[in-house]
Amino acid sequence: DSLLQENEGTSTLKKTESCKMLRLRSSLNLTSRLVMENKALQERKQTISSKKVVEGKSRLHAEITSSKGRDILNDPVFNKGLAFPGTERDRMGLRGLLPPVIRTMNEQERIVMDELSHSWSERKDDMIENDEMVLKSGIMKEDVRKKEVLMGLHERNETLYYKIIMDFFNEMSKIIYTPTVGWACARYSGLYKKPRGMFFSLKDKGEFASMVFNWDSDKVDVVVVTDGSRVLGLGDLGIGGLGISIGKLDLYIAAGGFHPRRVLPVVIDIGTDNPALRKDPNYMGLINPRIDGWEYYEVIDEFMEAIALRWPKALIQFEDFQTKHAIKLLQRYKNSFLMFNDDIQGTAATVLAGLYGAMKLQGKPYSALASEKIVLVGAGSAATGVALTIRRAMAIRMGLTMEEASERFYILDKDGLISKDRKNLSELERSFYNLKHFAR
Repeated sequence: DSLLQENEGTSTLKKTESCKMLRLRSSLNLTSRLVMENKALQERKQTISSKKVVEGKSRLHAEITSSKGRDILNDPVFNKGLAFPGTERDRMGLRGLLPPVIRTMNEQERIVMDELSHSWSERKDDMIENDEMVLKSGIMKEDVRKKEVLMGLHERNETLYYKIIMDFFNEMSKIIYTPTVGWACARYSGLYKKPRGMFFSLKDKGEFASMVFNWDSDKVDVVVVTDGSRVLGLGDLGIGGLGISIGKLDLYIAAGGFHPRRVLPVVIDIGTDNPALRKDPNYMGLINPRIDGWEYYEVIDEFMEAIALRWPKALIQFEDFQTKHAIKLLQRYKNSFLMFNDDIQGTAATVLAGLYGAMKLQGKPYSALASEKIVLVGAGSAATGVALTIRRAMAIRMGLTMEEASERFYILDKDGLISKDRKNLSELERSFYNLKHFAR
C-alpha cells in the first residue's frame, strides 16, 4: 500500500509538472507571436509615407477616422477637397456638402499651381477690366478685392466676418451682395476654397431625403435655393448660382438678425446651357444641357419634400430661377409649402410699398394709386411679379376690376411697348404670366 501511494504521488507530480511545462510553452509561443506581430507592425509603420511611389512601387495608404460630414471638411489633415470618390462621400456623409464634380489631387494641384503662378496684377478678368462691362454691371475692381478679403475672413473667423458687415453695413452690402456678388457667382469655380451650403444635382436624384441629414444643424429657419439659371443680369451661371444664395443669407444675418447656424444656402445643379462654362476645365458643375419639362419638376419636387422632411418649419425662398419656371413653381408649391419667390413676390412687395410711400408723401390716400399710370421697363420675372401684385392691390383694396387695373399698365421690353399686335405675344407670355391682359 505504501509503495502504491508513493507511485500515485509520483504520477500526480509528473502530471502537474507536465501541465506547467505546457502552459509555459504556450505562454512563450504567444509572447513570441506577439513580438513578431509587433515587429511586423513597426515595419509597416515605417513604410507609411505621403508619397505615391515607395521604392519604385505604387502604393495605396488608408487613414482611419471616425469623423463625418462637415467635421471631415473642417479637418485639414483628412480633407481632400473634391478628391473624395462617390463611395467615400456616401460613407462619410459628404454627399451634398461638396460640388458634384470629382477631382483628383493632381487636378487640384494643377489649379493651385496655376493660381500661384499669376499675381493679382497679372490677372485678366473681363468683368472688371472691360470698361463696358464695368459700366453695365457696376462691378468695381476694388470691390472685387474687398470681396476676396471678406471671403478669406469668413473661412477663418465667421464671428468677425459678420461683425464687420453689421458695423459697416452701408459699405459692405454692395460687396456681399449686388453688384459684386455677380462677379463671385460668375467666378465661383475659380474662387472655390471651402464649401458653404448644400449642393443637390441630377447625380443625386433619389437621394435628396438622405442627403439633407448630412447637414449638421437640426434647426434651419430659412433656405435660399437657386438653380443658377438666371443670376441677376448675367444669365445662366450654373453651380455658381450658389453665390447668390450665400449673399442673400448674409444680408438676412447682418440686417435681419437670423442666426448663421440656422440658415442654409442651396444650389440645385441640373446642368447648364452656358457654353463658356461647359468648356471651362475648372467648372465644378454638371456640363450636360439643362433638363426641362417634367424631369425638371420631378427634381424640384424631390428637393421640396426633402427639406420639409428634415426641417418642416423652414421657409424656402426661391431665388433667380428662369421666369418660365419661376411662375409655375410658385403656383405649384404655394399652397403646400412655406415658400415664396423673391424675384416675383419679394421685389413686387418692395415696389408696392414704395408706391404707397409715394402716395403718402404727396398727401394722397393709398386708393389714389388706382388713378396712376404704371410704366414697367422690362418684362422679366421681376416685372411679372410687380405687375401682378400692383394689379391685385388695385382690385382688392381699391375696388377696380382686373380688366380696369390691367389698363393702368404700360410694359416695355427691348423692342418697345408690348401691344396686342406683337407677333410673338404668345411666346412672351411663357415668361410673363397673363401678359395678354396687360398688352396695349
